[in-house]
Amino acid sequence: MNRSGIFIVFFIFIVISLLLDWYVFSGLKTITNTWQINSLRLFVNWGYFVFSLGIIALFLFAMSGFKPSKGISTFQSWILSIFLGLLITKIVVIIILFLGDVGQFIYNLVNKIRPDNELISNTIINGRRKFISEIAFMVAAIPLGGTIYAMLKGKYDYKVHRQTIYFDDLPIVFDGFTITQLSDIHSGSFDNTTAMQRGIDLAKAQKSDLFVFTGDLVNNFAWEIEPYIDRFKEIKAPFGQFSILGNHDYGDYAEWPNEIEKTANLEKLKQHHKSLAYRLLLDENITLEKNGQKISLIGVQNWGNGFKQLGNLDKALNGVDKDAFKILLSHDPTHWEEKVKNHPVKVHLTLSGHTHGAQFGIEIPGFKWSPVKYRYPDWAGLANENGRYLYINRGFGFLGFSGRLGIWPEITVLTVKKA
Repeated sequence: MNRSGIFIVFFIFIVISLLLDWYVFSGLKTITNTWQINSLRLFVNWGYFVFSLGIIALFLFAMSGFKPSKGISTFQSWILSIFLGLLITKIVVIIILFLGDVGQFIYNLVNKIRPDNELISNTIINGRRKFISEIAFMVAAIPLGGTIYAMLKGKYDYKVHRQTIYFDDLPIVFDGFTITQLSDIHSGSFDNTTAMQRGIDLAKAQKSDLFVFTGDLVNNFAWEIEPYIDRFKEIKAPFGQFSILGNHDYGDYAEWPNEIEKTANLEKLKQHHKSLAYRLLLDENITLEKNGQKISLIGVQNWGNGFKQLGNLDKALNGVDKDAFKILLSHDPTHWEEKVKNHPVKVHLTLSGHTHGAQFGIEIPGFKWSPVKYRYPDWAGLANENGRYLYINRGFGFLGFSGRLGIWPEITVLTVKKA
């Protein structure tokens, strides 16, 4: 989408927000009209409008400086997140107010046609609407508070997810072999280096045998990772550190003066993988050996349904024994869905990322939900079909919305065991 298209979308959101404000304001007035202190009533009523218009003005100011050639800045991401959080809060208020108004309309209509109709006093009607308005604002405090938490703490609330997977044909010397996986660092979004470092320290503390990174090191530009190279290169593993590219790493979501600069950006990013001491796998494989036994680690370029489809699994498998135990790094889980799980050559375990779990959802024992499930059949954690496993990391960083709620940033620790 070009810059003019983006601003049309922003304009539509602003118009919707102003229309929502009018309805929200009517509910707010219903609550404050009974207040005895006139100055307090005026302060709350007009204070709401000043605050809401101020956010819209700040949003316009921030987005006026947006240039696809430079990507979205941390400040712009914050303002966009605040604006969207308030928009969702307003929608919650309006849904409850609207349902209350519809209920009152139906109630009035039924009473008017009843032969024993008794007129309901305005006092009772206003009392009911005030109660509904109070409920609406109390319920709306939940998404508002959630947005604030997601932005201030949730996006750096790193969680370690541990998963043990059993295989009949795992070479015995690799029984208990551990892998730490990070994915979707999106280094251009970080706004708190100290908080981010806690995630790196947590990954280092796992002391796994192997470290892998499954794509989206940056949002668009190679320079985004440069301030953090010395930090992420601290993560080491005895069997090495390996990585692949994700859809954002190719620079497709930024405007470039020409293809030469875009290509140069990608080449620079590949060099940064070397600086991180990551062995970047581009449709290729390497062999991990322990006490004379081997497993194959395979890495493909991005292949995604609806995204760039460069990854060539057949090329990456070239030279791999068909009976070898295989671990594949592939950024987008739709690659596993459409190509890997039914491939003639069995790939035992695929490690992906990409979805971020939408950075929002619910995960409790026995239940997992995120809106991203309507786009991706498998979007977080472990999937298995016919003995071929997929693990989807929820992402280390964040993108667009500067926060996470319910779907926290993840450090994955996988243990493969002999069944």
